[in-house]
Amino acid sequence: MKLKKTHAKTCAVLLKELENAPQPFNPEKLIFKGVGDRDVYNISAPFEDKGELVIAGRVEPRDSEHSEVYFFVNRNGEWIPREGAPVFPLQDPFFTKIDGELIFGGVQTFQHPTIEGSTGWRTVFYRGASIDDLKEFAKGPDGMKDVRLIGLKDGSIGVLTRPQGEKGGRGKIGFIRIPSLDHFTHEVMDKAQVLEGQFSDEEWGGANELHLLSNGLIGVLGHIACFDEKGNRHYYPMVFVLNPDTMEFSDIELIATRSHFLEGASKRPDLVDVVFSGGLVRKGDGTADLYAGISDAEAQKITIIDPFIKYEKEECVDTEKSG
Repeated sequence: MKLKKTHAKTCAVLLKELENAPQPFNPEKLIFKGVGDRDVYNISAPFEDKGELVIAGRVEPRDSEHSEVYFFVNRNGEWIPREGAPVFPLQDPFFTKIDGELIFGGVQTFQHPTIEGSTGWRTVFYRGASIDDLKEFAKGPDGMKDVRLIGLKDGSIGVLTRPQGEKGGRGKIGFIRIPSLDHFTHEVMDKAQVLEGQFSDEEWGGANELHLLSNGLIGVLGHIACFDEKGNRHYYPMVFVLNPDTMEFSDIELIATRSHFLEGASKRPDLVDVVFSGGLVRKGDGTADLYAGISDAEAQKITIIDPFIKYEKEECVDTEKSG
């Protein structure tokens, strides 16, 4: 499949385009119990573990960013911590499944080694047959969030990264392909090639969840973000599609904004307009449910038109190469 080369579209342009697109519908707040008065936000999509659906969620006090990740199960319409499940000292959990194995990760924070009073972060990865068997197997580079993995059709692994600084500015998306999880190292993540032309220098973004489409393309659920003139943050859920063989990719499209969700609390005034893409459940009827963290204080889901169907209607790609 031939994907056209893209040019960076700003948040303002993407918001205008969304006005003329099919609108999300059926917003719903997810109710979490069993964690005291702490907030649950930046959740994963539900996934199956030992025969039941589980959501991983970031749990923390409203006035702190000292976060833990819990695994929740649904009981009578409410999500409660799964009895006996591990709790991880992480932020912003995510998962994928590769060759039947659960790959789980999140953001680990630590005291910055050179800047006194500042926090550093890295992405940490675990693997196992189920939640109860998870063992750490990889760490990303210091200062890098939004590293994601996906198993490809030929058995190789696609890796999306988010370099910052000299290579990535405020945050761009990189891609590299590896033969297997055994090759997933700190050095590999540093070598990923940036997808040029996705973000303007004043804005940034990252991948949150990856979907292998029926024709071998990678459907990327992510976010694009910017500051306004008052220093407030604006985070928007977005999607694009990547060809892992040619590294061509489609234009970014927004799929929702904060105004599409139900009103609710915010962690801070500058975080009101924040939607953090957690996961997308494609339902097979032409729609998909987007699970998201809202305003760094709560979790909601909303239904959208499945954004990847139109790309699956294209001709298949050659995925016989690995690199």
